[in-house]
Amino acid sequence: MNKPVLNKITAGLLGLAVGDALGVPVEFQGRVFLKQRPVTTMQGHGTHDQPAGTWSDNSSLSFCLAESLCKGYDLSDIAHRFINWSDRGYWTARGRVFAIGVATSTAITKLRFGVAPTLAGGRAETDNGNGSLMRLLPLVFYLYERPISDRYRLVTEVSSLTHGHIRSVLACFIYTELARCLLVEPDKDKAFTQMKEAVNGFIDEFAIAPAEELVHFQRILDHPALPAPAKPLAHCHESDIQSSGYVVHTLEASLWCFLTTDSFTQAVLKAVNLGGDTDTIGSITGGLAGLRYGVGSIPKLWLSVLARRTDIEDLAERLSERL
Repeated sequence: MNKPVLNKITAGLLGLAVGDALGVPVEFQGRVFLKQRPVTTMQGHGTHDQPAGTWSDNSSLSFCLAESLCKGYDLSDIAHRFINWSDRGYWTARGRVFAIGVATSTAITKLRFGVAPTLAGGRAETDNGNGSLMRLLPLVFYLYERPISDRYRLVTEVSSLTHGHIRSVLACFIYTELARCLLVEPDKDKAFTQMKEAVNGFIDEFAIAPAEELVHFQRILDHPALPAPAKPLAHCHESDIQSSGYVVHTLEASLWCFLTTDSFTQAVLKAVNLGGDTDTIGSITGGLAGLRYGVGSIPKLWLSVLARRTDIEDLAERLSERL
């Protein structure tokens, strides 16, 4: 892989970890609280009583995926690394797991007892938390030159390790397609338009989702077969954006923060100050913003306190050598 793409991998991985770490201390805080006490820089303690620069399961599971991809694509190996993270603190910021989602925990238990990786994730409508969306970014670098049908299949498989419902899969597909566009298109609005065209075209050609599922993503996709949204996502007001752990809310919030700002710093601070699932929305936004604006856009002060920064940079280097 060429040096520009190596730089993108490094920026993406560091960006997601920084956004995650900014959100960890204020996870579950409400929007009104954060209006009065906004996050403006890296800070410690708070919700999980962790030192400044500590990232959570969002980054840990992303790095588990990236580490596995350094050896090639192997779902069983990815599953093993998720189990190792849960049981032994593998690829944690400071040697200990301090947060894990219910759906992810349930799926890892299934994996531990030998359930096939593609069957471990929940498939009920109530199983649509953001636990697979938060960890998919490294897959983009592996699949970016593959045809869209292969990209969708791989996203489906990796999401289904913990979240197998079509809604979670579609959210992951939208996110990874946008990230893929950002590898070559520096204009975020053009990249977003390219993503919509690619996803809508694939949906139409292969009929991967019924209209009752697509409607959940209409503010993002503006699919021509469905009624136009009252407001396209980028034109929404903050009051129109929810920041819960529901996968559609998380995806909309992250994309909205990315599309309505013009720098890495603006994007991630806007994300964590929405409140709610701040570390996950911060992480997803940070990954996209890292791809768009590069490592040089991430404040040096934030990077200086980021847990395991050197390890993350080394991981990016090894992943780039494999691809």
